[in-house]
Amino acid sequence: MATTTATPDIHRAIEGVWRIEAAKVIAGLTRITRDVGQAEELAQDALEAALRQWPTSGIPDKPAAWLMQAAKNRAIDVVRRRAMQQKKHAEIGRELQSLEGEMPDWDAALDDHVGDDLLRLIFIACHPVLATEARAALTLRLLGGLTTDEIARAFLAPEPTIAQRIVRAKRTLAEKQIPFEVPRGEEMAERLSSVLEVIYLIFNEGYAATAGADWTRPALCEEALRLGRILAELAPQESEVHGLVSLMEIQASRLHARIAKDGTPILLMEQNRATWDQLLIRRGLAALERARKAAPDGMGPYALQASIAACHARARTAEETDWPRIIGFYDVLLEVMPTPVVALNRAVAVSMAKGPATALKLIDAIKNEPAMKSYYLLPAVRGDLLFKLNRKDEARAEFERAATLTRNERERGVLLKRAGECRG
Repeated sequence: MATTTATPDIHRAIEGVWRIEAAKVIAGLTRITRDVGQAEELAQDALEAALRQWPTSGIPDKPAAWLMQAAKNRAIDVVRRRAMQQKKHAEIGRELQSLEGEMPDWDAALDDHVGDDLLRLIFIACHPVLATEARAALTLRLLGGLTTDEIARAFLAPEPTIAQRIVRAKRTLAEKQIPFEVPRGEEMAERLSSVLEVIYLIFNEGYAATAGADWTRPALCEEALRLGRILAELAPQESEVHGLVSLMEIQASRLHARIAKDGTPILLMEQNRATWDQLLIRRGLAALERARKAAPDGMGPYALQASIAACHARARTAEETDWPRIIGFYDVLLEVMPTPVVALNRAVAVSMAKGPATALKLIDAIKNEPAMKSYYLLPAVRGDLLFKLNRKDEARAEFERAATLTRNERERGVLLKRAGECRG
């Protein structure tokens, strides 16, 4: 056993261990119980036992195995009490024998199938039968080890709302009898798309917060990156997994450069690239290469977006950015993902390569798309192009409209400042 330390220190250590081991324990328990809700309850009971015992006994050498054994003991207690309450004395022995004899060894279950179990747990937490918001909350809860309060603060939602989403998600999985397995064939592609969508949703909420006083929430980016890296190890042949990891690594490299000391956002073209995290960029470029090798017939949406991000990462200055190459990637991306948001992003690249007038025509062609009606970045980009064309009054109106559409206070401040510059 480890040497006992002061209670506050060991509590922080226990929290750190839980973040690392929780997903493994819950995954192992889910394989045995076939019920993700019950598995999480047993894991939480084990955590409570650790919080009671480890401050005096010290953290064990194999904390995950300890937690699994504690969960096993708790499961036996639950069965015994349930049997007593129902006065089914004849069943007590059979149920306990089942748990202690016929069922797989709970300790061995943790070590023998960790990779497979984690992959299964990821696919369950991100199952399409759940609403997107529920998938994100459940993923952070089961795989990220975050508390309900932490998830609520991350997404600026009331804690009871997040708690309800998680409870309903677990109930839905139980009612639908979602199997604890990795999907195969065509279902694999569909389910993998859902998993990647959830991880990227978590990352994007950290990279550019949709609401609140902070422009970024780096902790969410870190959680998404951790999940993406785990998935890449568990599914090494999936090109889009590596593509998403690459995209997140490269975007995360800019996090510190995106915010001034006073919290003001700094846009991409104005950032000090010397402050970009070169380790994350190298990791991102390596992941992109793995994505390319795994997709000999052509890259998917995440790998293509990562290729665009790589163009920015390789440019030592904003002026050295290879905009024609970026436009080429956007052309391919539009073929595989023909959305107005991609078209808008392509128009920005066109404005840098061919001028604002050409880009404005492209944006005007999509501005009436239903998906663009409440998308604040469309009037924001349009305002910037109009400003460059010296159409200041029109630009001011666009910036002011964009400011009314965003829910992020920092973003709103930047847009209103741009509107003020138009008056000058």
